[in-house]
Amino acid sequence: PMVASLFYEDVVAWLDLHEIRYTPKVKFTGKTGYDHLFDFVIPKSKHQPERIVQTINRPNRDTAQAVILAWVDTKEARPPDSRAFALLNDSEQPVSSTVLDALRDYDVRPVTWSQRETVREELSA
Repeated sequence: PMVASLFYEDVVAWLDLHEIRYTPKVKFTGKTGYDHLFDFVIPKSKHQPERIVQTINRPNRDTAQAVILAWVDTKEARPPDSRAFALLNDSEQPVSSTVLDALRDYDVRPVTWSQRETVREELSA
């Protein structure tokens, strides 16, 4: 739990540093009736739709499946152009291509922490 919260704190610091506005820890109820807690929601702007961001400290099959289920279950309740992002901690070990592919297959955009600058403009717009 300690390491997970450190990665989350790193993400918060990065979002704040780049003045990316967000609402932390947002709960949406899915089609199943289950509640899903997402780490950050970035509200829609003139240039970008709503963006839902989930951090994954230890990217693996189980954590990817949990994010996929949460997104698939709630996306119908969100605006149709909403987008999901998964920020993946790759500072200790590389993220496997199967995890990246699984997320992509369900319209969750995987972004490794080492590549976070590639989405900065998209998240801050």
